[in-house]
Amino acid sequence: MPYLPPSRYNKPSRPPAEEDSCVNEAEEARFSEYATRRLATLRRLGFLLCGDWHLAEDAVSAVMTKVYVGWQRIQQSDNLDAYVRRMLVRAIIDERRRPWRRETPAQYPLAPPSAAAPDTTHDRMVLREALSRMPPGRRAVLVLRYFEELSVEETAAAMGCSTGTVKSQTARGLAALRELLPTDYLLYGKSTG
Repeated sequence: MPYLPPSRYNKPSRPPAEEDSCVNEAEEARFSEYATRRLATLRRLGFLLCGDWHLAEDAVSAVMTKVYVGWQRIQQSDNLDAYVRRMLVRAIIDERRRPWRRETPAQYPLAPPSAAAPDTTHDRMVLREALSRMPPGRRAVLVLRYFEELSVEETAAAMGCSTGTVKSQTARGLAALRELLPTDYLLYGKSTG
């Protein structure tokens, strides 16, 4: 008598039924519409939080993957944009805490971009350099408050802290920013060098 493998190996394969599918097409369409609408804004926010386009794109990608996986639950939140923004802030701060992020890369001279006006480019570079030298949490408070124009309460919700912490971190962040910016930049609105 020939050997027959256990019956679990002989189960006939069948195409999954429509109700077996774990992805609802209508839900997927809503997620795609949301992702398309918010992706550029999230990438820009991520860049302002960390100062690195590659890290920002990685963080946004990781966050959007988590949003997709939990879309049915997440889309029911009271403020979807605030929820996703909070996920992004936490993802970037958590990424900065990882040991391999403490390594400093070699500094390579970059050619200045030719498309933007020289004054605004220099201002952005000075401000980005100052922000990059601040701790991630303090930088996040300043970016959320002054770039995203969130209220104290919305910033506290995005960062998962109290409004008092946002106020104190904002004051300390602005003081640190004043220390980091060149003196002539603060007096005249831009650096003369």
